[in-house]
Amino acid sequence: MKKYIFILVLAVVALASCEKSEDDTTYDPTKDGIVGEWYSSKTDIAPLLAGLGIDSIYANFKADYTYVVESFTKGAKTTLTGTYSQVKPTTGTIWEITVNQGSPTTLTSKGIFGVTGTGATATMQYEVAQTEPVITGVTAPTVAGGFGSTSGGAFGVLNVQKYKRIEK
Repeated sequence: MKKYIFILVLAVVALASCEKSEDDTTYDPTKDGIVGEWYSSKTDIAPLLAGLGIDSIYANFKADYTYVVESFTKGAKTTLTGTYSQVKPTTGTIWEITVNQGSPTTLTSKGIFGVTGTGATATMQYEVAQTEPVITGVTAPTVAGGFGSTSGGAFGVLNVQKYKRIEK
């Protein structure tokens, strides 16, 4: 009888250890940063991008540090792919990000992002500027400068993109 109880206890422990915790499935910006799928359209598009005719953006930042961004201009899609790295803040809620685009052209952008909310209610502010190849007069936004700090604040919030999280 003791043998059967022992096997039953082992089976229960094995099943319990295979079960996913809620932390594994719920998006938590303090742990996950930018990882996930994001969507932006209409007035959430950064004014600089809207001025170029971009009317919506879908971004998928994967846990393997690759990304796919699709921007749409009057129905025409442009797909950007590459890798990224993110640095968790030691204080505050603004993260640093470096985006290394591989396609359709090779370039590097640096900047910041901050996420408010969790799960399906999460929203994100995102601001990056191309740093390589260098664009004269353009510098990346900084955590210290906050949102609107591209080129030392010269652009104000014109370069700040807003996203809503897509939950599946």
